[in-house]
Amino acid sequence: MTFRPSGSSMIPLIRSRQEVVVAPVNPSKLEVGDIVLARVAGTVYLHLVSSVDAARKRVQISNNRGHINGWTGHDRVFGICVSVDGVTRPGAAGKASTANSKDSSGT
Repeated sequence: MTFRPSGSSMIPLIRSRQEVVVAPVNPSKLEVGDIVLARVAGTVYLHLVSSVDAARKRVQISNNRGHINGWTGHDRVFGICVSVDGVTRPGAAGKASTANSKDSSGT
């Protein structure tokens, strides 16, 4: 999926209206520093992964300005940002998955 999000919470990683490409993700492969598309309070946003809790299958999400939004479960992480304005995000491609294989448990 390709889109142009608006807002300033992810500057300088993503600036308002830059083209972002998001691919389905295997949440069990996420690491601190990844940018994910996740549902928060009923709305889907791009967030920075700031911590990982593999045992509880969740990630802590933040903006890029020091604000921690909280924890979200793997089931609410829909994709990983693989490029911004044509520049590939390091390590993101290896974490992408098919839509039917979000993690090794099949969920």
